[in-house]
Amino acid sequence: MAHKAGFVNIVGNPNVGKSTLMNAFVGERLSIITSKAQTTRHRILGIVNGEDFQVVLSDTPGIIKPAYELQSSMMDFVKSAFEDADVLIYLVELGEKELKDEAFFEKITSAKIPVLLLLNKVDKGDQISVEEQVGIWKAKVPNAEVFAISALENFGVSEVFNRILALLPDSPPFYDKEALTDKPERFFVNEIIREKILLHYKKEIPYSVEIDTEEFLEEDTIIRMRSVIMVERETQKGIIIGHKGSALKRVGVEARKDLEKFFGKQVHLELYVKVNKNWRSDERQLKRFGYNQK
Repeated sequence: MAHKAGFVNIVGNPNVGKSTLMNAFVGERLSIITSKAQTTRHRILGIVNGEDFQVVLSDTPGIIKPAYELQSSMMDFVKSAFEDADVLIYLVELGEKELKDEAFFEKITSAKIPVLLLLNKVDKGDQISVEEQVGIWKAKVPNAEVFAISALENFGVSEVFNRILALLPDSPPFYDKEALTDKPERFFVNEIIREKILLHYKKEIPYSVEIDTEEFLEEDTIIRMRSVIMVERETQKGIIIGHKGSALKRVGVEARKDLEKFFGKQVHLELYVKVNKNWRSDERQLKRFGYNQK
């Protein structure tokens, strides 16, 4: 029996549901999902294995016009998604009219690989509005096959996945068939802590934060972790910690619960807050945190 394998890369505006879609495909919570824009900062690979296939999915940051060095690095991840895809998924949401960057849109409409345009969040509209939008996108991206889906409600997801399998080339697997992702464990510790910060803090705080897990020690019954929350200014440090440490404690408790679910083991998590001035504009620091691909 022939084996199929290939890379399927998901692109689109911020907040259209790229992470939700990838998690629906993979069946695990690999990408953090919140209602705030720019949640995903890296390309995160999720791997779906079957007896005769391996689909390597890539969730990318939402497409924006970069305002500082970190955002430029994030857009480099999106550019690379066009370079190694066997199938490109362009995800839009109901009511959306355009991509935030014309150059990227041109890349999609002139792509030489198969493009699947997925109209997401159709559970929020009626049938007439969904059909109208499908017609609009078919005209805008004539090289794409258009599917109406709801990633959150798992509507239409299996049909899209079956189409992906049909489009993939015959190939041996690229990764171990037991693998779920190419990311190390510490990466997911950082992402889960960052998700809690996105949920509980307002304004620029979540976007000024980076997490560095300095210690990850796995024992038979428990994993001991020590993570540092880095901010750019002293005032942000005070906000993260909160009155008598209450805000930081809430982040720690919620993150620990999710980490225990993710790893299936008891977790001991220590959290600290440090000021790391202007890390978002420092190329050396960005490289250390895995952003700069150059």
